[in-house]
Amino acid sequence: MPKSVIIPPGTTTPIAPFVPGTLADGVVYVSGTLPFDKQNNVIHVGDAGAQTRHVLETIKAVIETAGGSMDDVTFNSIFITDWANYAAVNEVYAEFFAGDKPARFCIQCGLVKPGALVEIASVAHIGK
Repeated sequence: MPKSVIIPPGTTTPIAPFVPGTLADGVVYVSGTLPFDKQNNVIHVGDAGAQTRHVLETIKAVIETAGGSMDDVTFNSIFITDWANYAAVNEVYAEFFAGDKPARFCIQCGLVKPGALVEIASVAHIGK
């Protein structure tokens, strides 16, 4: 099964050996996405809602570059550093998934860079 690397225009070099997304057999796999600026610095420090919005906009760009939309997202893995931010994350999340919601899980954990409050990885089925 051939695969295609998905890199939206303007994407910078990641901090580890991965790509923003991979398309295989009509499925887009979006890497864990953190609230980073173009220099891989955490943005919106202390604001879980703003970080979630940035993360979901980045995910949206990957999926759209692959030819899909956020309506095609079937699964999200959500990682947060503190349950106190759960409501803020969900408030913004609901804006991006207004209709039928994708399946998901959410866990509390440490993230790769201090100041990052949320990380999301997604799977979208865009067809063949």
